[in-house]
Amino acid sequence: MSALVSLAQVHVRFGAVQALSGVSLSIHPGERVALIGGNGSGKSTLLRLLHRLIQPSAGTIEADTNARQAMLFQRPYMLRTSSLNNVALGLWLGGVRWRPARARARQALHRVGLADMSERGAKTLSGGQQQRLALARAWVLEPALLLLDEPTASLDPHAKREVETLMDELAQGMTLVFSSHNLGQVKRLASRVIYLEQGRVLADLPTEQFFEGTLLQERYPAAHLFVKGELS
Repeated sequence: MSALVSLAQVHVRFGAVQALSGVSLSIHPGERVALIGGNGSGKSTLLRLLHRLIQPSAGTIEADTNARQAMLFQRPYMLRTSSLNNVALGLWLGGVRWRPARARARQALHRVGLADMSERGAKTLSGGQQQRLALARAWVLEPALLLLDEPTASLDPHAKREVETLMDELAQGMTLVFSSHNLGQVKRLASRVIYLEQGRVLADLPTEQFFEGTLLQERYPAAHLFVKGELS
């Protein structure tokens, strides 16, 4: 099956900072890919690169231009309007007329459990509710590729469980790439794990193999130490 996006020897530099170094990988339809690694390892940069928010300093990217994408940030930006309008505006900007856009937005809010919050100002919602709203805003666009940057990092345990459940449910039929420090979440949601350190991909394995201690320890010692909590 052809890849949705492929990177070949990609480098990203911000001034004197080398954010990514020689990254080569492909994301295929139906995968659930977790990006893990310490702070500054390059996870967020890689997600922004996949979403074409930044350009590589060197290397090549090939992407399926017909595949729609959406991205959620750790702290999603909320427009100063109702929750309903926050979802509907994305559809309207994509060419959907306003009335059907609002109808589809209501369905999306119901899907994430925010139907009773539709007329509430988005900025007045709790952190967990805002993240669910951001999921609705992305899901309603029917993306082939959904990218999430630490989607539950700033949430309390209850909100984390809610958002994680929605990620699992809404990603049916989509390709999912997400960064996370929560290894339990990675085990529950991912089919593939990519470990980054100092902008380099040091391990790229199916989830079951990644968390099989002997293989990781023998072939990817840095990733093994990270999983054990000895690297951060």
